[in-house]
Amino acid sequence: SSVRRGTEYEQESMRILQNGLSMSLRRVGGKADGGIDLQGWWWLPAENSSLYDHPNGYRRLRVLVQCKRESKKLGPKYIRELEGVLHRYGATQSSNEDVTSPPVVGMLISASPFSKMAITHAHSSPIPLVLLHLAVPEGTAPVTSEDPADRDSTSSEGTFASIVFNPTLGSKTGLLRGHCEARWEHAADPTSEGRLRLWWKGQTMKSWTP
Repeated sequence: SSVRRGTEYEQESMRILQNGLSMSLRRVGGKADGGIDLQGWWWLPAENSSLYDHPNGYRRLRVLVQCKRESKKLGPKYIRELEGVLHRYGATQSSNEDVTSPPVVGMLISASPFSKMAITHAHSSPIPLVLLHLAVPEGTAPVTSEDPADRDSTSSEGTFASIVFNPTLGSKTGLLRGHCEARWEHAADPTSEGRLRLWWKGQTMKSWTP
């Protein structure tokens, strides 16, 4: 069913993000999910001491993820939808004056490519955004464990195509100050799958979550 396929795609996306992008996530999907499929934290090296630093030198960013397993290219309306979700989330957080919230990053994962207009819209957005095109072949087995790390941490069951950080997130004046990028590394063995990996200040960064 479409619900089962969507759930499998969310689980596979969550596994890949945890193993490759240093994100600790949980599924939120449901009628009251507020448009969010996955929610959690993105753990990155801390530039300076802050309220969000982990004792081992990492800081956390809130990440809200939408997953779309559709056959057609995703247009700009999906970017606008994600922006709306992030605005609502921000308004909810700002209403709690006793809590200072970490920065929030929006992420849209699609089984189909993004249209040029969608990418253009994301690039002009004032909100930190990540676009990830992750094509998962039909018949990919769903995650059977609640912990995505229980599956192979060095390879992906999907066929990765591209990942984009918009300027508000990835540029030298953005949230990450131009220090971070993500790349898909193809396996040397043609029979093996590639993997998603983070680079920090030009060096490979091992994915880490607490």
